Amino acid sequence: MGCPDKEAAAIDPLADNLDLSPLYDLLQNEMVLKVFHAGRQDLEILFNLTGELPKPFFDTQVAAMVCGYGDQVGYEALVRDIAKAQIDKSSQFTDWSRRPLSDRQLDYALADVTHLVDVYLHLSKRLEEQGRTEWVFEEEGVLANPLTYTVNPRESWQRVKIKTPKPRALAILRELAAWRETRAQEKNIPKAWVMRDDTMAEIAHHAPQDVESLKKVRGFSADLAEHKVGKTILELVKQGAALPKDECPQPERRDPLHPALAASLEVIKMLLRIQAAEHNVAQKLIASAEELEAIVKGERDVRPLKGWRYEVFGKEADAMMAGKLAIGLQDGKIVKMKTGS
Repeated sequence: MGCPDKEAAAIDPLADNLDLSPLYDLLQNEMVLKVFHAGRQDLEILFNLTGELPKPFFDTQVAAMVCGYGDQVGYEALVRDIAKAQIDKSSQFTDWSRRPLSDRQLDYALADVTHLVDVYLHLSKRLEEQGRTEWVFEEEGVLANPLTYTVNPRESWQRVKIKTPKPRALAILRELAAWRETRAQEKNIPKAWVMRDDTMAEIAHHAPQDVESLKKVRGFSADLAEHKVGKTILELVKQGAALPKDECPQPERRDPLHPALAASLEVIKMLLRIQAAEHNVAQKLIASAEELEAIVKGERDVRPLKGWRYEVFGKEADAMMAGKLAIGLQDGKIVKMKTGS
């Protein structure tokens, strides 16, 4: 943790008999702004520990996107650009569960907050000058919603991408994902430590029936296949494979765009790039691929057609869809042109 004067302290949650209640009280003190960078995982940990989220808070990664630093800019890049400092990342992947921590590890941990002061002050000033501070708090609405961190193990499969989303494969994936989520919660470890998404998707796709088949799955070790975990995985595959067809999850059906709409989508994507550059805002923050597709289909209840996004992009998108705006080349540069329509 760091303070505005750049004094910082490392609090060890693994220390014996450590009372963290003063920390929790501080996180709930509405007179103190809490600054994070890419804070979703931090917020999830704190929510699971206390049942509450810090308030108020400010995420510098979100702010950086609003200020034109691109999609999901890293902390190191911001520190280098704003604080003109270099972070020694050699300790990033060391074993943080071992005690005592080395001086290098502690220096690395403290650097995560000491430079954050300069990053926050710089970004907050730019936001105020541009009148975009409220944009950041609007984007943080998802992070501030407790439902974001409430996970139903039986629904966790929906966050895993699978190359062949057929009902039977999805049924197996659902069993695997629910087991992984429950096991991770019981052991208090990241889900990826139990099983990676891509490994789980491979198992669901191939549906191995025995240990030898499980050994052939990419990313699943032969030793683990012969372990009791392997037996559990095979039983989960069997459960998913035996499920009646009408009880299997159904893949989301997305009909292909009509060729004319597909062409419109490409033009709208170009408009998004132009508007993002013109207003110095990350494209991803303005509109997703799904939202652009919804716009060309004529849907209105989408984020890019509301609030600040409408002023930055939606208004121009409406004009283009109505034939009142076109994109062309002028002196070798892509430009927007009003039409007589």
